[in-house]
Amino acid sequence: MTRLTAIVLTYNEAEQIGACVATLRFADRILIFDSYSSDDTVAIARRSGAEVLQHSFVNYADQRNAALGAVEGQTEWVLFVDADERISADLAAEIQNKLSYSEFAGWKLPRHNYIFGKLTRGAGWYPDYQTRLLRLGQARYDPGRQVHEVVMLDGPVGKMDNPIIHYNYLNVAHFKDKQERYLRYDARMLFDKGTVPKFRNFILQPLRQFHLRYVTLKGYRDHWHGLRLSLFMAWYEYRKYRRLAELHSSERP
Repeated sequence: MTRLTAIVLTYNEAEQIGACVATLRFADRILIFDSYSSDDTVAIARRSGAEVLQHSFVNYADQRNAALGAVEGQTEWVLFVDADERISADLAAEIQNKLSYSEFAGWKLPRHNYIFGKLTRGAGWYPDYQTRLLRLGQARYDPGRQVHEVVMLDGPVGKMDNPIIHYNYLNVAHFKDKQERYLRYDARMLFDKGTVPKFRNFILQPLRQFHLRYVTLKGYRDHWHGLRLSLFMAWYEYRKYRRLAELHSSERP
């Protein structure tokens, strides 16, 4: 049994996977859990020295639970890293140190999010804690949260100091593409819960989202960049309720 396995979920990440794997060599094992990519992701990952397993994608929570199941009984700890994330030397050393804390079921890591090439501190993008270091057998993902996954731990969770580096939105088009995918998942979850959109939701929810991002989460600290992101998130909150209304129109009898 290995002590630490780093797992990267991938689908068509040929541009990112090599650089990602290069920052994970401190782990005892690197596993690429791929959703049958159609580009060179798998070949690049193997050339980089990582193992590859493939599993059909249903949703994000299902994919992470499947990855945990694939290494069950083979490792003590799992570190989930996305292909567009990097682990610094300082964070790698801190992770190695935390593996000896047997009383914890998991650890939260802060993230430095680079959006349109700019380190973003406000609007909810810092510290942006992610529960990524998991003790195998004491962690699983809530199947009801198909996107923006939630980890359920059988034990206490700690917080680390050094951040993951996340190059998550390269440009506005990339941002819009991801948000459109996320809002479809979010609208579906609301629909499955029986939530019926009301007229006020199309006005109040975007306004609340803007206030949350720009004021409460201090998006104003990033000046024009923070204002633009807060407006974008308000727009996608509106789009989420439009999508929910479309689901009710097309799928409810």
